[in-house]
Amino acid sequence: MTTLVFGHKSPDTDSTGSPLVWAWFLDHMGVKAEARLLGTPNTEAQFVAARWGFDLPPVISDVEDGQKVVIVDTNNPAELPANINNADIMAIIDHHKLVGGLETKGPIEITIRPLACTATLMYQMMGGHAGHAPDAIKGLMLSCILSDTLEFRSPTTTDADRQIAERLAADLGIDIPSYAAEMFAAKSDVSAFSDAELLRMDSKEYTVGGKDFRVSVLETTAPKIVLDRKDSLMASMVDVAKEDGADQVLLFVVDILNEEATLLVPNELVKSVAEKSFGATVTGDTVVLPGIMSRKKQIIPNLKV
Repeated sequence: MTTLVFGHKSPDTDSTGSPLVWAWFLDHMGVKAEARLLGTPNTEAQFVAARWGFDLPPVISDVEDGQKVVIVDTNNPAELPANINNADIMAIIDHHKLVGGLETKGPIEITIRPLACTATLMYQMMGGHAGHAPDAIKGLMLSCILSDTLEFRSPTTTDADRQIAERLAADLGIDIPSYAAEMFAAKSDVSAFSDAELLRMDSKEYTVGGKDFRVSVLETTAPKIVLDRKDSLMASMVDVAKEDGADQVLLFVVDILNEEATLLVPNELVKSVAEKSFGATVTGDTVVLPGIMSRKKQIIPNLKV
């Protein structure tokens, strides 16, 4: 049976590239494997796949009973297919906190390390095999690291992430600042997406103080493009929250170059969250949060209602 490798819903570059990387490695080690996606990836991920010569993996909505799978870039059941606990989970490779709730048919390999990117962890796990991976696989790993670290600006960045990215770039003859700028430009082009698609594009579900939030992050080098749509985005938050069973959508527009986030403030609940979570003073329908770059390290751990 073919092992399916996939990451989380609302796939970003890491959850698009890392399944392709690990499927290649499993095949390289004699295990038949194929990458899958749990949704349409963002524009940066699409750019990266095309840049390194990959077709986007097929999108699946669920998995069958007994299907062999490897889960990467998440261990959260809320971000995985509904039938995941009836699949045959072979391994989990991740860099997020342990959530709990997954069930397996037997002992499995779980590797979770405090790194900024799943691809960094995969490079480490491959050992000597990483050095002679095809350039396209190296390109995917480099892209994932640059995306998740925001070209080393994110506070989640570790020495290992930086060193491995620089090694991959040297192998490929890639100038990191130039390539990262291309990636971020692709990520910033959101003109083709509806408000609802933007709100769900890079989002995760979290419950804080009895409130269910969809925490959305849009990382961009052109925040004005998104903020010019703030009125319609805030109006769309009502429908998206209702459809997704959430109390509120929180949208953080991360300015990659200025290293700050702007939170849209449509109502008193979000105003309270901003003030209690970040010590901010809110006077309008947006608030700028200096230095806030990472949902995993700076936003989620600080959320208060």
